[in-house]
Amino acid sequence: MTIPRGLADLLARLMQKAPGSSQQSPETSFAEIDAITEDIEIPTRHGRLPATVYLPSSDVDGHSRSALENLGSRGVYVNFHGGGFVLRHPEQDDPLCRFLAARAGVTVLNVDYTPAPQSRFPGPIEQAYDVVKWATEASRPWDGARCAVGGQSAGGSLAAGAARLALENGLSTIELQVLMYPALDLSIPSSQKWTADKEKFLVYMGPIFNAVYCPDESRRRDRLISPAGKYDTAPLDRIAPALVVTCGRDILRDEGVRYADRLEQAGSLIDHIDLPEAGHGFNILGASREAVLPVYERIAETVRQLRP
Repeated sequence: MTIPRGLADLLARLMQKAPGSSQQSPETSFAEIDAITEDIEIPTRHGRLPATVYLPSSDVDGHSRSALENLGSRGVYVNFHGGGFVLRHPEQDDPLCRFLAARAGVTVLNVDYTPAPQSRFPGPIEQAYDVVKWATEASRPWDGARCAVGGQSAGGSLAAGAARLALENGLSTIELQVLMYPALDLSIPSSQKWTADKEKFLVYMGPIFNAVYCPDESRRRDRLISPAGKYDTAPLDRIAPALVVTCGRDILRDEGVRYADRLEQAGSLIDHIDLPEAGHGFNILGASREAVLPVYERIAETVRQLRP
């Protein structure tokens, strides 16, 4: 299904006015994990981006102090939210950010990148790379030499794109990429990704998201947007090691599996967690704590293992 760009843009702007998802289960909000947060802005070639810094409340003596004052040698985890490259709800990742700050011992940056149609491909990926480059500079109050980058869905695509640009530009400070149910092959229409055992909501939403984010269909073959596609054959040796999470009922599963296989061949796959019964966005769309907690714990364990 092809959607005219003007109509897709209109639909995207209407969706952006809607509130964030209210389906997240209270038991996966991890409200018992407290955190100190501070709002900052990060410069990029496409403007300054809002971001929220997370670290455990035990790291500072009272909420009146700046969250950036007492980080010591703590590493940094740069997080990019999902939303089809269109929706702008970084607050949906608040539970994961608090969890990683507390359990993985890192400072977390939850980045509110500019979505389409306000910023189309490759703008958000360039923003993501610029944020990572900024976060890894020696002048930061955390240890930028210990950096992980991660994201869910579209955010996973941006994390993978940032890691790819880091490889190509010689930025060696990314030590881990965490790709949760990522969108990694826009060269294949959403309708062609569906099988009878898969959910359908991305079949309907995908054409809108793709038309808004990358209107030029020929550009959807680009390595930064479709690294799991057949058109990208460049070597990935020395790309940041990855933890990949895929979901059995998700139409994006196959491209996640293909990319995990590609990373494994390059010697850059730490682990591939495949959840047969889970759907896209399971951790923010009502899954039980029993389903979410082991995944978050595995991510935190992997982040903790970043070199000291």
